[in-house]
Amino acid sequence: MGEDVDRVRAIVQSGYGSVETLRVAEVEDPVVTPDEVLLRVRVASVHAGDVLVMQGRPLLFRAGTGLRRPRNPIPGYDVAGTIVEVGSKVSEFKPGDQVFGNGRSTLAELATAKPSQLVMKPEGISFTDAGVLTVSGLTALRAVQQVGRVAPGQRVLINGAAGGIGTFAVQIAKAAGAEVTGVCSGGKAALVRSIGADHVIDYTVDDFTAGSITYDFILDNVGNRSLSQCRRVLATGGTLIPNSGTAGGSLVGPLFRMGHALAVSPFTAQNLRVFVSIPNPQDLAALRDLVESGVVTPVIGSTYSLDDAPKAFAHIASGHAVGKAAIEVAD
Repeated sequence: MGEDVDRVRAIVQSGYGSVETLRVAEVEDPVVTPDEVLLRVRVASVHAGDVLVMQGRPLLFRAGTGLRRPRNPIPGYDVAGTIVEVGSKVSEFKPGDQVFGNGRSTLAELATAKPSQLVMKPEGISFTDAGVLTVSGLTALRAVQQVGRVAPGQRVLINGAAGGIGTFAVQIAKAAGAEVTGVCSGGKAALVRSIGADHVIDYTVDDFTAGSITYDFILDNVGNRSLSQCRRVLATGGTLIPNSGTAGGSLVGPLFRMGHALAVSPFTAQNLRVFVSIPNPQDLAALRDLVESGVVTPVIGSTYSLDDAPKAFAHIASGHAVGKAAIEVAD
């Protein structure tokens, strides 16, 4: 090992269910394969996908995560930290490098990662900001820039604008020159305006699908309106991405909504798209540049210690979290 550390502290999940399935425990050091690096984790993050894995929802997803309990008992993907060991086949990084990106089991003092899913962390970006970037930031980046191809002057609507993905998407769309409308509760309107939204719709008062304005791009992170309702306010030739992981039933969850979108899209003049965001150095570097230049600022609504990480899961599960939840693992 790169350091004389035999056991480390981590969040361990004993089964599917609520936050009661999570506990802090000492576990063996992760084993580093020849094509991986070992990170001393400084900051990780909890997002909606982590909560769904904790709950074991939808049931169909358990085919990949484990039928009765998580195959990987330590959750976490987002990470920012310092490399303490590199595998024999790794040439991109060296011990001491400060990096961020996507790792494996990052809610722990040590975690492994593939070099292809990491980039160097600039000095101008804090570990806390870097630790919440990857999953939500890359999803927003790819949705707005690569799938939606948002251009100057276009009208964009972000449903769930105050959430983890939404806060990134609002800023990235605004940076692209779009006229941005954010949908959130009234109590979060000031925040959403502060990060660049030109208009805010309070979903507790108004139904964004019942208005007369049409949008060139809609990113739906909530799924509280049907596809047909969303299409009413989608311009001809516009793009709609149904991106809610909590929509749908307990068996297939969002897969039905995504499948419906793919089935309908060829028969309409609108584009209904779904995608999978897999971290790569190019997209991570593009996201890093947006943050380093000040164009995008991560919105961190709450910060927790590793011991309090289960509280972060509960907060995200409530559906009312603002921005990202950062887990500060080490100083």
